[in-house]
Amino acid sequence: MKVLGINGSLRRDSLNLKLLKAAGDYFSENVEFEILSLGDIPLYNQDLDGDNKPAAVVNLKQKISDADALVFATPEFNHSIPGALQNAIDWASRPAFNSPLTGKATGMLSASMSPIGGARAQAQLHTVMASALAPIFPSIEYLLGSAHTVFDASGAMTDETAATRLERYIKGFEEWLQQGG
Repeated sequence: MKVLGINGSLRRDSLNLKLLKAAGDYFSENVEFEILSLGDIPLYNQDLDGDNKPAAVVNLKQKISDADALVFATPEFNHSIPGALQNAIDWASRPAFNSPLTGKATGMLSASMSPIGGARAQAQLHTVMASALAPIFPSIEYLLGSAHTVFDASGAMTDETAATRLERYIKGFEEWLQQGG
C-alpha cells in the first residue's frame, strides 16, 4: 500500500515535516510512505490547466493518483491552512468531481507552536478535502500543540504522550485503510 504524506509548510525546519517523518515510522512494513514537498508548485492559473500543465503540477497529480491514501500535515496560518497547501489542493482537485483527490482516503495531522495545535487549520482542511470528495479518516484529530517543544535537534519526537497518540492515530488510519477506507 502506498501512502503519500503532504507537508503543508514550506519551511526547511518545518514542525509538520518532522511530524510527517515521525508518522512514517509508525506505518507497518506493508506501507510505502513518501513525503511530497509543495515548494515548486506554481500558483493555480486555469489558463495553465490544460494539456501543458507545469511539470511540478503533473508530478503532484501523478503522485496523488499513484497513492492509495494521503496524510496531510499542516500548520495554521491566520486560522486557516497555508496558501501553498490550498494552492496544491486547487491544482489536484481538477477536474472537479473526477480529480486525483476524488475517493482518495485521507488522514490529517497538524503541528503548531500554539497550544491548540492547528485545530482551526485542520477544520478548514477537512472542509476543503470533503469538497474534493475525499473520504476522511473518522477519528479524533491529531493536533500537536506547542510542537516546538516536542522534537529534539535531530527531529525526533521527545514527548512520549505525543508519540503514543501519533502511533495510535497512524495504526488506526492504516486499519481503516485495510477495511476499505
